[in-house]
Amino acid sequence: MMEAVATDSSSTPGNDKPRRVRRTRMTGAERREQLLEIGRTLFAAKGFEGTSVEEIAARAGVSKPVVYEHFGGKEGLYAVVVDREMRRLLDMVTSSLTAGHPRELCEQAAFALLDYIEEYTDGFRILVRDSPIPQSTGTFASLISDIATQVEDILGREFKSRGFDPKLAPVYAQALVGMVALTGQWWLDVRKPKKAEVAAHLVNLAWHGLDGLEQKPRLIGHRKS
Repeated sequence: MMEAVATDSSSTPGNDKPRRVRRTRMTGAERREQLLEIGRTLFAAKGFEGTSVEEIAARAGVSKPVVYEHFGGKEGLYAVVVDREMRRLLDMVTSSLTAGHPRELCEQAAFALLDYIEEYTDGFRILVRDSPIPQSTGTFASLISDIATQVEDILGREFKSRGFDPKLAPVYAQALVGMVALTGQWWLDVRKPKKAEVAAHLVNLAWHGLDGLEQKPRLIGHRKS
């Protein structure tokens, strides 16, 4: 680890010379993490377009070339931030699915998303924005699709055991996960009612809707295609 020496204008009694203070410089890895945290905060507050490399560098106390050295520019920094948040949310959801009963699995999935929103609010604000970078590592829509795939396997087994067509599980998985995700976006700002109550209402709608499924649902209106 490299070190730099700074001076302190204070002096000790009987000694008029400024006191030398040893200051530790960041390693490359530490600087990278610092820039990621600063970028994450700014992207959440101002969005991609509203955040500049100059502001990121100023917050970190470095020059602009340092940001370019680590990430190649604002786009590279943003892509890493998005990728980290997507992996964090996906890991939280998939690791939460431990129960055996399908209804409790629904509860665990709902809680996982709400937990992420509560604990990593800045990350969620970044994810729900449309990515301005075409080659970004992912979008919120693709993340929701990944989570729905996990739920799809659970629903497929449940459908098969109840005599439903398991090929329809992806439709219901997308619907369920999308419902929770959109409710989460709304709850992000209002934070009412409490998290457990929101989860209970989500599962109430999802579970009782699934519990009363018709094997061959039909439309009652005039339109058939």
